[in-house]
Formats: sequence, structure tokens, C-alpha cells
Amino acid sequence: MADPKGFLKKTREVAGRRPVEERVNDWKEVYPGGMGRALLPIITEQAGRCMDCGIPFCHQGCPLGNIIPEWNDLVWRDDWEGAIERLHATNNFPEFTGRLCPAPCETACVLGINQPAVTIKNVEVSIIDKAWESGYVRPQPPEWLSGKTVAVVGSGPAGLAAAQQLTRAGHTVAVYERADRPGGLLRYGIPEFKMEKIQLDRRIEQMKREGTVFRSGVEVGSGALTGDALRDRYDAVVIAIGSTVPRDLPVPGRELKGIHQAMEFLPQANRVALGETVDGQIRADGKHVVIIGGGDTGADCLGTSVRQGAASITQLEIMPEPPSDRPEGQPWPTYPMIFRVSSAHEEAGDRVYSVSTKEFLGDDEGNVRALRIVEVRFEGGKLVELEGTEREIPADLVLFAMGFVGPEQGGLVEQLGVELDERGNIKRANSYVTNVDGVFVAGDAGRGQSLIVWAIAEGRAAAAGVDEYLSGTTQLPAPIPPTARPLVV
Repeated sequence: MADPKGFLKKTREVAGRRPVEERVNDWKEVYPGGMGRALLPIITEQAGRCMDCGIPFCHQGCPLGNIIPEWNDLVWRDDWEGAIERLHATNNFPEFTGRLCPAPCETACVLGINQPAVTIKNVEVSIIDKAWESGYVRPQPPEWLSGKTVAVVGSGPAGLAAAQQLTRAGHTVAVYERADRPGGLLRYGIPEFKMEKIQLDRRIEQMKREGTVFRSGVEVGSGALTGDALRDRYDAVVIAIGSTVPRDLPVPGRELKGIHQAMEFLPQANRVALGETVDGQIRADGKHVVIIGGGDTGADCLGTSVRQGAASITQLEIMPEPPSDRPEGQPWPTYPMIFRVSSAHEEAGDRVYSVSTKEFLGDDEGNVRALRIVEVRFEGGKLVELEGTEREIPADLVLFAMGFVGPEQGGLVEQLGVELDERGNIKRANSYVTNVDGVFVAGDAGRGQSLIVWAIAEGRAAAAGVDEYLSGTTQLPAPIPPTARPLVV
């Protein structure tokens, strides 16, 4: 363990973000010099707060099974190379999770029963950022090749994790991505102010040096590369296409101009932030922006709209405002639904809870000009509108951030003939194999929309299933079965 009395001597301390008036004028990470660097002066003492708790419930809270007490101890002892070795043993991409994961491990921390929890997520990102700076992250090419080939379709966190594991196991792996550059939503769905793309680019460069081949700008299932052609060309296929069909809101006025899905708006903004030119870009400049959906994607739309110069921003949520403290019905170590403030929420905007959109109102030219909303509450499990609460709010740009309902079912999925479950996700067995021989699925495409840690964990576990299928045995870790559900989320 780390400092035996650390949790008694120190309280929780996290890195300070850059001033709002500074950071809203650029697209850099909201932490000075990057999150890991901002944390380094305080992180050793924070790692020392990790207790000798006997049963580390943080393991249960993390889908990856991160060995958190061990790397906390190594950081406290100033053994950063040992710390990254233990962290990489369970997590291929801690620079992603350390920035983007909501840290269910921290709500399961034993110290968190009656004190502020250990800053696990902050320690994690500090380890990997220091490892990159110190040269501890090196390519790990296989010692020999198996002669087997694998196609991974999709280059989000699940696809990248599966590809890296399989390449290191000695298989020849090609990753297909329909966008012009690999990374999936990590590249074009996550704004720069949350994760600068250097984090993604240098990891992909490491994977290339290990032997993974990336083929971008290729939409498998369209054109010559059909599902059958893919199976003929490769010994195994991993589907990691994510859950990309957005939830819509079919109310009167939906056809008006100026109403868009978040994943129409965010990728364009990310491209421009990276120096590209986007013709006809959807922008928030000088507009009254309304974001429907109160989750992380909505916060990303908020922060992006702020940086584009929106006149006003309102974020709507149909659920009631959560409490500030852990509810009685969500005891430790569960992940509590409490009021949280992201960096984007610090910058601007109003958050309106317990409201439902009844209609979009337009002007004479067919542009949206307002929303008609009504207050709601749940009674007996049903949503009930409150009489006399209807009102209009101005809106020149409306963004849907209400989540996703499943993977796209045409093209590759249809051509391969894989079965779907009752939720529209791709059905899989315990080894992550589908009903089609040699075809596996990992991440949101099979699980449904979930957290980045679940995607990486499933990519690692699916890789073990593929390796066993190709080799008859495997030494790759398989942290979770595909039927596992969140214990604390």
C-alpha cells in the first residue's frame, strides 16, 4: 500500500482548470499544459491517500479491472515506470479513460464511504502522461507471427483495443475506418478541449509500429468490400462499429431548418478546430442554441457552442434535477445519479430540468425560431405534463444529444447475416462470437451505448475470444463476459 496514514493527513485535491475567460477563446484542453502535467505537483500525495482497505472495491467499480492500489503505491514511491507497467496490464489506453471516463472506480472507493474518495482518475492520467514524456511507452511488436489474419471494422476504443491485443498476440491485423482518419468518435466526436488529438495520434503511431495496419476512408459493406469479401479475405472479423443511430425527436416542426443531431454538429466543429475547412458548417455564432439532452454529448455541444460565440445556450433535460448528495436508494459503492458540473457547464448556459419539447416553431422561411416546452414529472412510472406550464424559448439552432439506439443495421451487418437482440444490438456468445462463424463483435455495437471503459474492456475480451478461435488457446486476458452489466453504473 501507499502511505499508511495518507488518508488521515491529506484531503482530496484535484487540478485547477484554466480560467474560463481564457479557455473559451481556444480549443486546447481546459487544464494548463494538459491534464496530467497540471496534476503532477500534487498527485504523489493524492496517490498516498489510497488505503489498505482489504477488499479494493475500486476493482469492482472498474470494468477493466484496473489494479488501482498497486499503481497508487508505485506512484507514491516515485516509481513511474513500474506504475505504467501495472496500468497497461489492464488498460491499453489510459490517456483516453483518464480524460473521458466518469470514474465509477472513485464512487466505489472504500475511503469514499465517509471521506472524499481517492483521486483515482487523476492519478491514472498523470501516470500515462508522464510515461509518454519519459519514453516509457514503447511499441511492443510480437516475437513471431501466427500466419492468421484479422479484420477489425471500426477504430473507436473497442476496435483499437481488440486490434492492439491481437497484433501483440502475433496475428496480422487490419483496422478499417470509414472516416478519413482512424479514431472513430475519439477523433471527431470528442472536442479538443476534452482531449487533444495528440493523445490519439501517438497511440495510433505506436500501434502502426507494432504492426497494425490502418485502412481509413473505407466503408466496409459498401462497394467492392462486402461482408462476404471480408470473410473470404480474413480468418476472423471483429465488428466494432459502435452504436451510431441517434435517437430522434419526432414532434411537430421537426422538418424545420436549424435542427440537427449532435453528431452532425460536433464532427464539423472538431475538423475546423484541427485546421480543416468544412463547407456549409453548422455553427452557433450569434445564435440562441438549445441542446436537448443533459449528458456528456450535450455538454460537448455546450462547450463547442460557447467557443463558436453563441448568443445564448439552454440545455434541456426531461428528467428532474438530481440531488447534490448521494441518494439513499443509491448507497456506496453504486454509481450515484447526482448533480455534476463539467468544465463546459462552468463556462456558460442554463440547465433546465423536468421539461419536454412539444413543438418546434418556425419563421416564414422555414427556419426554427423557438421551442414550445412543458414541465413534466413522473407519476406511477408515467410522464405527466403539468397543466399551465407551457412556454416558448427562443432557438435558432437546436441540437439533439439524446443518445443512440443501436448500430446501423444495413450494409455490413445485413450482409454478414449476424443476429440482433431485442434491443437491436448484435447478439454474441460468451466468447464474443456472433452466430456467424469467425465473426465477433465488441463494444457498443453489441452492448449498446455505454462507457469508454466498457468499450476497451470488451475489445480486450473479444481479442481473447478471437485468439482462442484462431490458435486453439489464448494467453490474452478476458476481463468480462459479454453479458456482464455494470455493477456500479
